[in-house]
Amino acid sequence: MHPGIKLRHIRAFLDIAASGALSPVARAQGISQPALSRTLAELEDLLGTALFRRGRRRLVLTEQGALFRHHATLGLRALEDGVAALHPAAGDSIRLGILPTAATRLFPRVAVRFRALQPTTVLKIETGPHAYLMGLLRDGGIDMMVGRMPDPQDMAGLRFTHLYEEDVVLVARGGHPMVAHPVADLLQVVPVILPPEGALIRRHVNDYLAMLGLPALRPAVETTALAVGRGLLAASDAVWFISRGVVAKELAGGEMVELPTGVRFLSGAVGITQVQSAALHPGAELLVRLCAQEAG
Repeated sequence: MHPGIKLRHIRAFLDIAASGALSPVARAQGISQPALSRTLAELEDLLGTALFRRGRRRLVLTEQGALFRHHATLGLRALEDGVAALHPAAGDSIRLGILPTAATRLFPRVAVRFRALQPTTVLKIETGPHAYLMGLLRDGGIDMMVGRMPDPQDMAGLRFTHLYEEDVVLVARGGHPMVAHPVADLLQVVPVILPPEGALIRRHVNDYLAMLGLPALRPAVETTALAVGRGLLAASDAVWFISRGVVAKELAGGEMVELPTGVRFLSGAVGITQVQSAALHPGAELLVRLCAQEAG
């Protein structure tokens, strides 16, 4: 790296990339806009490439700028984690992305055990669609993601620690009047809840529907949220395709019942996804071990 690149260059660049404009960053940093422009120009000169182009209303990262942002974010996070590791009682934290399949059953048990072993570390948890959490992971916004294994084409630069296999189940409320009907017939006469198009399990469900001759089946609702799905099932005759881990408690208690699909391909790996080049905080290593123990 060019010895002229300083931490102020990196912070300025990342703040501008996040804001898309110079003036709010200059105000936040307590400097003039011309001074911030000079800092950015210095960094571009030192790197030998343009990092932004001017859009209609904002600064837009060039391809080189987006690549540099990824690595600069990881580098700055690593430095911040190094400083925090020297003072673990002063606000140490681990940032996690938790997908629905792990949020209901696996991770709460892990979090309770982690708290008992490392009470000064805060677990900062993000939830949301797979694509959103993958973006945070690659940009350094989270340290790891717990849930379904990403598709192979999305695994470049990542590593995956396998925990267990989990199937997708078709569930209905307990006492549903049509649980004895063939699934293909049932799906054509009751409201169907599917995972959103962006969910990893949606592709498997689509394959299953195509196998049944129902490739164009239109869902009533798309969700993987337990509170929403549970409420819809309780209030109607709807059925729901969802990862078993999300509804394991409801199935065990009889609030929901599983309808037999008769296939084995509605399953996939659940585990921990991390950036290969990122160094793990000691607390994150403990989390990985606890996840493996609870999954086993």
